[in-house]
Amino acid sequence: MTRLPRFRDLPVTLRVPLVTAAMMILLGIVASQGVLAALGRVQVARLSEIARLHVEGLSVALGPSVLRQDVWEVYDILDRARSTYDGQRLLLSVVADERGRVLAATDPRRAPVGEDVARFEEGAVSPDTLRMTGEPALRVIAPLLYQGREVGRIVTELDVTDLLAERRSIALWLLVGNAVATALLTFGGWLAVARILRPVGTLVQAMDDSKGTPRPVAEADIPRGDPGLSRLIDTYNRMTSAVEQRAEAERRLAERERFVSLGRLSSSLAHEVNNPLGGLLNAADTIRTYADRPDVVRQSAELMQRGLSHLREVTRAILHQNRLDRAGQRLGPEDFEDLRLLFEPEALSRKQTLDWQIEAASAVLATQPAAQVRQIVLNLLLNAGAAAGQGGKVSLKVVNGDDRLSLSIADDGPGLGSSNLARLMASGPLPSGGGVGLRLVHDLVAGLDGRIHHQRTGNETIIRVELPTGGRGHA
Repeated sequence: MTRLPRFRDLPVTLRVPLVTAAMMILLGIVASQGVLAALGRVQVARLSEIARLHVEGLSVALGPSVLRQDVWEVYDILDRARSTYDGQRLLLSVVADERGRVLAATDPRRAPVGEDVARFEEGAVSPDTLRMTGEPALRVIAPLLYQGREVGRIVTELDVTDLLAERRSIALWLLVGNAVATALLTFGGWLAVARILRPVGTLVQAMDDSKGTPRPVAEADIPRGDPGLSRLIDTYNRMTSAVEQRAEAERRLAERERFVSLGRLSSSLAHEVNNPLGGLLNAADTIRTYADRPDVVRQSAELMQRGLSHLREVTRAILHQNRLDRAGQRLGPEDFEDLRLLFEPEALSRKQTLDWQIEAASAVLATQPAAQVRQIVLNLLLNAGAAAGQGGKVSLKVVNGDDRLSLSIADDGPGLGSSNLARLMASGPLPSGGGVGLRLVHDLVAGLDGRIHHQRTGNETIIRVELPTGGRGHA
């Protein structure tokens, strides 16, 4: 089921017309009620006047006849009164004597002579208290007075269907008129607000179309006639330029960090290259000296082959770490072998213990891009090695489960300082001082929709990076 947006989530170009429409509807309801109330008062006054004149006229004419109990004369007077007054409105008139018995009525079939008048008095009111109730017929009761004495009662039934129809017709016209006026004003309000807020809409569109990278508003779209809005958009354009410059600076720093990582390993890598070179030079000298001894030449050639293979592995690992065309390559176990080949000499130079556990399945590793993950792991290993110091312990554990790939780097150093921890965990501005390696790790993990966890247990610091695997965590 589609969830309806909340009012405050709607754009202002819709909210203002909707508020205008709501106010117009409220005003229309109040005005309509006032018109209908005024019409009701006019109709009631008209009905009350008709009923009062009818009752007073009958009282004067019927008094002597009612005293004499002259049924025919009473009936004749009622018949003439029906034609004299608004005969179409007077549905029924009943005259009763002092005992409450019917003497005569304009419709003898409905009110036979001698019947109790009480049933006709149900719902009847005096002319002064007459009100429109929505019923098609209203009953009015009044005493029949003659020479100051009450000699009977008069009950009159009035037809008000035409008045109700008039009321409904006016209510319909009011409804249609209010609806048309509300629609016109709402449309006009929308046009006015849309025109006023068009520069703001342009600004919002520039922000929405940027997909995370702010895009400046074109000079032609800036409303120079509105100083406030023009200043706002100029400020936004300056902000986008600053963001672009900052993003470019961070990109350059990130590219430099790729080489800085290997620069931090330069002494260890030089040692890794220098040792095989010494052996290769000795083997070459041995071959030159004992060229006539095949067994010595064969052993020296095998030594040279092993040394050259090692150099090739070191060179390949360095090239893979710094190649810029690895964006489409997927992660695999060989990438962690390269990282171990790069980092192990650094650990050995500090006499550190290196615990290396790669337990994740190849299918799970293949869900991640190789370049980003290699950079994340290498940066964290370098920081862990520097923190562990001489004779320390550094470990890497890669496991999978619960739809994620977990990379845990631990060391027994003193732990991360607040500044470095902010670089690794927070997304705010970088603290002054220090490098960008940990912030690069943060940005790379965020770009992979992953999470970073920091834990300090006893003398051990653990940084755990969790990357989503798209449902292949148990592969």
